[in-house]
Amino acid sequence: MFEPLDPILHSQLRLAVVSLLMSVEEAEFTYIKEKTKATAGNLSVQVNKLKDAGYITVEKSFKDNYPLTTCKITQAGVEAFEKYLNALRSYIKPE
Repeated sequence: MFEPLDPILHSQLRLAVVSLLMSVEEAEFTYIKEKTKATAGNLSVQVNKLKDAGYITVEKSFKDNYPLTTCKITQAGVEAFEKYLNALRSYIKPE
């Protein structure tokens, strides 16, 4: 039986962001942008969708008078990611 896939994580860019954040404690927006090769505008929209879903937290501050945006995965985000991976497995190896 096929498990439903989380529509929030089913977007390629949002999935890439969450995957990156699973492997680090936190990441700066510029790092995520560089790794995903996304435009700043598109990444900003997708980060906000993840934040609104409660999957990540976004902290805005300043570093050397420059704006700094830092993203961090939440416990809900970790659980959603693990559930998404398990759902994907049901498509790879259907019973």
